[in-house]
Amino acid sequence: MAREFKGRPVIAGECKVEAVVSRQGFNTLASFQKSALAKKKETIVSDQNNSDLFGKNITGKALCLPQTIGSTTGGMVIYTATALNIHPRAMLFSEPIDSLAAAGVILSDVWTNDTITAIDNLGQEFLDYVQDGMQVEIKMDGTVIVG
Repeated sequence: MAREFKGRPVIAGECKVEAVVSRQGFNTLASFQKSALAKKKETIVSDQNNSDLFGKNITGKALCLPQTIGSTTGGMVIYTATALNIHPRAMLFSEPIDSLAAAGVILSDVWTNDTITAIDNLGQEFLDYVQDGMQVEIKMDGTVIVG
């Protein structure tokens, strides 16, 4: 059964993609670094401290998470992943987007030919409900349909 959640569009977009879920903070540098440095065609999460995502492919998917964590390079890491075309299609935040993730999705939107749809404030109920592999439909107004 599909459920609908309403968030705030930070970078609006529409898509239907598969969910990949982290119930803890997402460390951008630790997650993207190995794939980016090796010039891979996809991101396999390399952050061993994130048991939810370690070893999973997040390229082209809806990354569902509370917030990003880690160093101040976070925004540039997200931009670099987008420039290398190894980025998630969407980032769906249960909490308000953090400043580093916001910088990354905005830089990607402005400086690349691609964007990462970003919706925040979806709430803890969203993060409790969504599971890896579920289909997620994102609407321009920040509506996210999971099911």
